[in-house]
Amino acid sequence: MSEIQRIFPPETPTPRGPYSPGVIAGDFVYISGQGPVDPATDKMSYGGIQHETRITLNNVKRILAAAGASLADVVKCNVYLRDGNDFRAMNEVYKEFFGEQKPARTTVAVAFADPTMKVEIDCVAYKRR
Repeated sequence: MSEIQRIFPPETPTPRGPYSPGVIAGDFVYISGQGPVDPATDKMSYGGIQHETRITLNNVKRILAAAGASLADVVKCNVYLRDGNDFRAMNEVYKEFFGEQKPARTTVAVAFADPTMKVEIDCVAYKRR
C-alpha cells in the first residue's frame, strides 16, 4: 500500500474542483474543506448557519469514517465563516459533534467563491495504522 492514499468515498459529496475529499498520509488523515452539500442530492443545501454547519460536519464525519477514523481522532480543525457574527450559533452545533473531544481550532471570517454558502470546515485527524 502506498504511503499516501487519496480517498473518494461514494457516500460523500463530489468534489467541486481538482482535489481529493480525503488523503491518508501515514498516520494522518487530511480532510479537504467541506461545505453544506447534501450527499443525497450532491447539491448545496443552504439555510441558517446551524443547518449548514450540521451538514458540513456530517460530510467531514463520513469522509473520516471512510478513512477508518472518527471525529474523536481529529487533532485540528479550520472553520471558515462568511459572517463572523455566526460564530456563536456555529459553535453550538460544533460542540454537538465534538463534545469532550476538543481538537485545536482556528475560526476565521472569509469571502467564499460561493457567496451564499455560510461555512466551510477542513480538518486533520491522527489514526495510528
